[in-house]
Amino acid sequence: MAHYDVPVKPTPATPAHAATLVLLKDRPSGGFDVLLMQRHRASKFAAGDFVFPGGKIEADDAPADAAAWCAGLDPTDASRLLGLAHAPETALASWIGAIRETFEEVGILLAHGARWPDPARIAAYRRGCHSDKQAFWTMLRTEGLTLATDRLVYFAHWITPEESPVRFDTRFFAAEAPAGQEATLDGKEVIAVRWLGPREAIDAAARGEISLRNPTVRNLMLFEGAPSVAVALARLAGRPVETIRPRVLDDSGKRRVLMPGDPGYY
Repeated sequence: MAHYDVPVKPTPATPAHAATLVLLKDRPSGGFDVLLMQRHRASKFAAGDFVFPGGKIEADDAPADAAAWCAGLDPTDASRLLGLAHAPETALASWIGAIRETFEEVGILLAHGARWPDPARIAAYRRGCHSDKQAFWTMLRTEGLTLATDRLVYFAHWITPEESPVRFDTRFFAAEAPAGQEATLDGKEVIAVRWLGPREAIDAAARGEISLRNPTVRNLMLFEGAPSVAVALARLAGRPVETIRPRVLDDSGKRRVLMPGDPGYY
């Protein structure tokens, strides 16, 4: 009797918790722009793509006193909003990680403080964060800053497809960019930054001028049609957030992405 080997489907990689922050800025003439940054072409994930600032949640994003440094947010609220009743520390760390990663990658810090540190000290803390995540907390404690978690609006949840070797369980937040702060390169992972209207960015990708990933395009679409940052954030606040995990198929050598609800999706 002939014996045939049955292909064994590889076990999907466990997605790492991550958070990303969509920064919005009103235009003087009306409408608003969204900040997109281009990842280094040698990056292990999303190489060369324009994405929102963000990254993996680190252990240092959840110190024992984390809640004391978060404005208008505690672990109970965070876990309720993210549906993580079993892991309130991880939930709170999502807000913290989104703010920290944004500071590290583009130099914009969402925080409250009676006296804002001078730019030279802020730049030094940012450089320190690239080698030691504790530098972020040193900055907050030394400068008397509180994270502006009260300004972030949670609006989306995406999980990288099981077919991907590198996976993330990513929470998406949005906030108005703080006045007086400019997005700058980090000299490491980010090679370009651009402020574009949501439709402008999508159209630029369609023309091949920039590269956008599927979640970036889908989330940019959520901001279309709003006349201002305030309206855009108000529309997103409190919206039901469903977990989206695309599926990637090889269709005769062509990559095909299936979204939940599409024919053939699991």
